[in-house]
Amino acid sequence: MQSSGLTLNLGSGKDYKPDCVNADIRADVGADWVVDIGAPMQIDRQFAKIMAFDVLEHIPNLVQAMTNCRDLLEMGGEMHIHVPYDLSHGAWQDPTHVRAFNEKSWVYYCEWAWYLGWKGSKFEMTHLEMRLSAYGQHLELPQNEILRLPRAVDSMYVILKKVPYEDTSVAA
Repeated sequence: MQSSGLTLNLGSGKDYKPDCVNADIRADVGADWVVDIGAPMQIDRQFAKIMAFDVLEHIPNLVQAMTNCRDLLEMGGEMHIHVPYDLSHGAWQDPTHVRAFNEKSWVYYCEWAWYLGWKGSKFEMTHLEMRLSAYGQHLELPQNEILRLPRAVDSMYVILKKVPYEDTSVAA
């Protein structure tokens, strides 16, 4: 199947990108597609790439949102994610945040997809980047120690790739 080449800018808000399909839950921000990604939906199109920058922390039903994103991606497509790190200032300063993230937040969407009942496809993490705060940048410690220090890491940038998946953990 040929790639659509389309990019979904999920949670576009005020960051409208003319080269993307801009999607947001709010109708008043000029999005191309008004959608609640955290609600069950019928998938009628697919994308080569989804950008979810500073949006997942606002979604109450993250499992449904990630299921929808997986289904919206073409096989081999990538989801680029930017989220606040759980020990950062930014994780909880915004009253509309319902969660924060750490390096283990992606396990169920990748290695443990069976737990979510996913069939046919799952995510594979291809990139994980911790973005340090100014404080964290000045620490002369190993990264595994820096990750445990409050306010040392601001956010994470993650790339998840949609890959084929067959659950072999349950006998037929």
